[in-house]
Amino acid sequence: MRPLEGLTVLEFAQYMAGPSAGLRLADLGAHVIKIERPPSGEGGRQIAIKNLIVDGDSLVFHTINRNKQSFAADLKKLEDLAVVKQLIVRADVLTHNFRPGVMEKIGLDWESVRQLNPRLVYGEVTGYGQEGPWKDKPGQDLLLQSLSGLTWLSGNADQGPVPMGLAVVDILCGSHLVQGILAALIRRARTQKGGFVQVSLLESILDFQFEVITTHLADGGRLPQRGKRFNAHAYLAAPYGIYPTENGYLALAMGDLMKIARLIGCAEIEEYNDPRKWFTCRDEIQQVLADHTRTRPTEHWLALLQAAGVWCSDVFDYARLLAHEAWKVLRMDQMVRRDGVEIHTTRCPIRIDGEILFSPKAAPRVGEDNKSIQEALRNA
Repeated sequence: MRPLEGLTVLEFAQYMAGPSAGLRLADLGAHVIKIERPPSGEGGRQIAIKNLIVDGDSLVFHTINRNKQSFAADLKKLEDLAVVKQLIVRADVLTHNFRPGVMEKIGLDWESVRQLNPRLVYGEVTGYGQEGPWKDKPGQDLLLQSLSGLTWLSGNADQGPVPMGLAVVDILCGSHLVQGILAALIRRARTQKGGFVQVSLLESILDFQFEVITTHLADGGRLPQRGKRFNAHAYLAAPYGIYPTENGYLALAMGDLMKIARLIGCAEIEEYNDPRKWFTCRDEIQQVLADHTRTRPTEHWLALLQAAGVWCSDVFDYARLLAHEAWKVLRMDQMVRRDGVEIHTTRCPIRIDGEILFSPKAAPRVGEDNKSIQEALRNA
């Protein structure tokens, strides 16, 4: 039995942040019902990465909506809204990521819904919170990365802002929503009262940077200074970075620079024997290291460094990773199926009592569960 079995989640969310939270709740055993507008469903069904559409829906939609049901309802129609309210009365959790004011217009905001179901945990995702000058801006991942300062941490000093190449803001915010929902459910078990969980994309990506924002605040307001080359962290000293080798790349984490210099036979580094210089002279040191590491294959450096306990690594791409035993032993991938169509994707990263949580049910079609859900309501 999975830990959230018996809990019902109504998901009014679309795109990435809200649905990724629903995905995790479903993986953990919750009965997640997507409430979608007929006939096209939520907007994420047509947001495709690399134009990949599978069985009429985007591959991204399949990835974050597996193991859910779909109930099609036009919330502007009174008869559909009445059915949805019946579902709310019986639900444990409701989530949405509409812009501020939308749920109020249809009477499904927190203050209205708690009158229907005082035990409901209500989860709300916004882009920038419910107030302030940005509250009506579109909550899109790249825009949040750009406004939050995140893009000045990656890349090298001469590159300008560099965004992360995935929806990091959405996924983090979805994780925070799950954390808040689970905390509210634990409190409900003691008090029998629901709760209002609010997260925003902006607050999530700011929290993600708590380490470096705290450094900025404590450092006289100085801005992060990325290394000229081989930058991996704007606030960490050499050797921290990724360096070219004869046949690939070598990642060096924090370490004793003098020890590393001796191990790899780089005499030029020894003049930087004052640890304070490892940050102030970071660019010079990293260039010397790069010129040296280029002279031998990655495997040569790893053999020297790993044997001495230095934190270092090869640098893999997806092809090398997925062919490696480290990937295979985790059993991180699974097949999900819908009407004979198979999609190769990843699984839930959480194990419960040693059990790997596979979920082979693919994302639903729009409204495919209306009949069974309405029948369950009649029989309740």
